[in-house]
Amino acid sequence: MAGDEPPPDTPPPPAPPHPAVNPQDDERRFLSGPLDRSSELLRVLRISREFVSGFRRLHFVGPCVTVFGSARFKEGHVYYGLARELGRKLAEAGFTVMTGGGPGLMEAANRGAKDAGGRSVGCNIQLPEEQKPNPYLDEMVTFRHFYVRKVMLVKYSYAFVAVPGGFGTLDEMFEIATLVQTGKVRDFPVVLVGAEYWQPLLDFLRDTLVREGTISAHDLTHISLVDTAEAAVGIIRDAALNKFGLSYAPPPRHRRRWWLLE
Repeated sequence: MAGDEPPPDTPPPPAPPHPAVNPQDDERRFLSGPLDRSSELLRVLRISREFVSGFRRLHFVGPCVTVFGSARFKEGHVYYGLARELGRKLAEAGFTVMTGGGPGLMEAANRGAKDAGGRSVGCNIQLPEEQKPNPYLDEMVTFRHFYVRKVMLVKYSYAFVAVPGGFGTLDEMFEIATLVQTGKVRDFPVVLVGAEYWQPLLDFLRDTLVREGTISAHDLTHISLVDTAEAAVGIIRDAALNKFGLSYAPPPRHRRRWWLLE
């Protein structure tokens, strides 16, 4: 009927918004099994681009120490203070402090580096909660894929420190331990800071895994347990000078090239 028609000047109703791609849903789909070949080829290209971007963005950060730790310990907690002191002492020793770039103990380590006037780097990850970049970063790269991020956290570092953390910290620490055990990286220090927190884990490794033969007693010699930031940095400093010949001279300045994604 004529009375049901809108007036001539009435604008058409707005189109429904295009749903945004949720990175979490996209990852679930990728890990759910084989997809069509064209989709998987495009994904390989996107992942390759993420690797290239990470390599170029982090190429000039200088000798790093990567600090792993929980996002859930807030300022005021004793572990936050420990991680902040660790970041400060690492920066004073001449290292760039690299973390996952998020809150909690990652923030504390980056903040400590800034306290000392050192360089602070974060390799962030897109997650639905918890993983927002902290405000103490000189350089931040955000990744969509965990495996790309994990490569970046290893590639530029000469030592690895774990302050108290959960599944993510354990995953990262044991991946480093496996790379050292299998000779994929040189004998870089792996340091656990916080004896009360980490001692039960080392007891399990020694009393169960070594006893059952799933790892050797020698494998545990690659992991050091200390209770202070000063002790951790002492181990790292000695390794950097004596094993790898690093110096405290600042890295040479390079001109960034946009066409290399720097």
